[in-house]
Amino acid sequence: MEPLDLGSSWTWRDARARGATRRQIASGGEELTCGLYLSRADLDSLVARCRAWTRLLPPDAAFGLETAAALYGAHTDPPPEVQVVVRPRPVLPQRRGLVVAVRDLRAPDVVEAGGLRITSGAQTFLDLATGLRPAELVAVGDALLRAGRLTPAALAERLERADRVRGVRQARRCAVLLDGRAMSRPESLVRYWLATSDLPAPEVQLPICDRRGRVVAHADLGWPRYRLAVEYEGRQHADADRFGRDVDRYSLMAADGWLVLRFAARHLAGPAVVVERSRGALLSRGWRPGAPAR
Repeated sequence: MEPLDLGSSWTWRDARARGATRRQIASGGEELTCGLYLSRADLDSLVARCRAWTRLLPPDAAFGLETAAALYGAHTDPPPEVQVVVRPRPVLPQRRGLVVAVRDLRAPDVVEAGGLRITSGAQTFLDLATGLRPAELVAVGDALLRAGRLTPAALAERLERADRVRGVRQARRCAVLLDGRAMSRPESLVRYWLATSDLPAPEVQLPICDRRGRVVAHADLGWPRYRLAVEYEGRQHADADRFGRDVDRYSLMAADGWLVLRFAARHLAGPAVVVERSRGALLSRGWRPGAPAR
């Protein structure tokens, strides 16, 4: 029998209506839930998985929580089960592989992206405030800002009408710490730990100028008054060309009196190492508790 092209996803009912045999339906892809299949070629695509689910979801459902954050590229691993948000109703969708949350969504709380209904950046940030640690929530918020999926005005509007919503207090505390200039999740975590410590808050993407006023480098974080910079070294810094550029950059900074603290993935387990090493460096540069940062 000739193979039948069922596309990226299909339901058992639709495939049978097109003349597919039971073997063709089951062998062509992976079963996401009872009666819903996704081509094996698309199993690694969250977008394709979500598009498949739209075949079974009510029209007003929107992908939300960690699923929405992952769709936005906000440094969040896709959860094993797809998460959707629906308005209150007598009977909720119940399917294996699906997590349903109920929210009183308004028009601004849902957007369309790539043909999918997704909770807005502001709604996603608010929803995640109940489950993420504050540092991780700030990292997601930074990523949403950087990607253009969130604006301070939209977030302020959503949090203003969320007085009795679970998680709103943490969302409000973290909202004031967001900065879309952070270039990665680790940078956001390091900045959160420093900003919520008793140390002066560092500046973000700090330009480093030489004695002639020329910008010779940018630091992830830093305190210009004390000529102290903080850098996060990800895997990309191991590239030979990148490594060479980093050596030049750090040499130029050192030549002008800057001290550079460098952190890596091994330092992301908690704030202690980052904060205490930064404290020691600041003290060595003349900072004293209670002194201003600049």
